[in-house]
Amino acid sequence: MARPQLAITPPAANDACGASGRLHDSVASRLAARILTGEYPVGHVFVAEVQHADALGVSRSVLREAFRMLTAKGLVSSRPKSGTRVNARRHWNLLDHEVLAWQVACGADEAFLRNLFELRMVVEPEAAALAALRRDERQLADMANALEAMEHHGLANKPGRAADLRFHELVLEATHNEMLLALADPILTAIASTTAIKQEGNAAPENPPRCPMPEHRELHRHIADANPARARRAMARLIDLALADTQLALRRF
Repeated sequence: MARPQLAITPPAANDACGASGRLHDSVASRLAARILTGEYPVGHVFVAEVQHADALGVSRSVLREAFRMLTAKGLVSSRPKSGTRVNARRHWNLLDHEVLAWQVACGADEAFLRNLFELRMVVEPEAAALAALRRDERQLADMANALEAMEHHGLANKPGRAADLRFHELVLEATHNEMLLALADPILTAIASTTAIKQEGNAAPENPPRCPMPEHRELHRHIADANPARARRAMARLIDLALADTQLALRRF
């Protein structure tokens, strides 16, 4: 079952307060939404640039900048005299944090969410094991502080969700592996997106979200104890439970 899709409307005349940099971001988001939802299918060619710009209420230069942004993310490609064309999904940069966020906002089904959690399962348990071996005292203290903030604010509030993201980022930082740290953006975007789904789908008083603090506390304890095997298992369990919570929330939409 897909999440309800966002309504896609042209930007208002005063969108982004006239700042062209922000305006082309807004236009790129709207075009991406239409690509992701299939309104502009694979192979669609944007041939009438003036008409597209007029329909969106922006200048041609803003539209071109938006296309450049989408080209960098693999959603479209441009060729001389051929126009700008929507690429096949296999060419999209699906790990780009904006592409991930757009996909979730436009309707993430269970298959897409499963892919996100499989990405997490491939990366984060081993990162937790490495963190248990390589973390320093400052990182342990920062993790503890993040957990305190997460528990104090709760995941229903922005500060609590930010603390959750910081905790997971610190685990990646504690690996002292720059390749793993380079995966932080897609991992954190996946966590933020699925947490939002969990909170929204379980917002009713009779269906409160499950508290994830015990698994996070257990993970932190094993990292602090320098126990890589238990840290790996704790992270895997945390991800498994988060997937189950997200699937349950998705079915309630």
